[in-house]
Amino acid sequence: QVQLVESGGGLVQPGGSLRLSCAASESIFMFNSMGWFRQAPGKQRELVAVLFATGSPDYADAVKGRFTLSRDYAKNTVSLQMNSLEPEDTAVYYCRAEQRSDPRNIYWGHGTQVTVSS
Repeated sequence: QVQLVESGGGLVQPGGSLRLSCAASESIFMFNSMGWFRQAPGKQRELVAVLFATGSPDYADAVKGRFTLSRDYAKNTVSLQMNSLEPEDTAVYYCRAEQRSDPRNIYWGHGTQVTVSS
């Protein structure tokens, strides 16, 4: 069973930065896409950023210009650099991956809390 483990969440002041990492238990070459979703209290889970096997990352409008998604094939990780954080970014952030050979297989991490507050 593929596992995704997130790390890097925490408490940060508005305007600050955090870097989230998602480590996969298998080679990330097996995924058609990897990305991050978030869920704030009382809201639905929403896409933050996604990176497909080829091409550039796609970002939600709310985070464009502030967040950067990248991957490291050698470390089997996907990272989300978050700058200029705002209180509205407060949420649990989840890593998600879609299997290349069978897109019906979707994997999720357990989530990491990001809190932006003064």
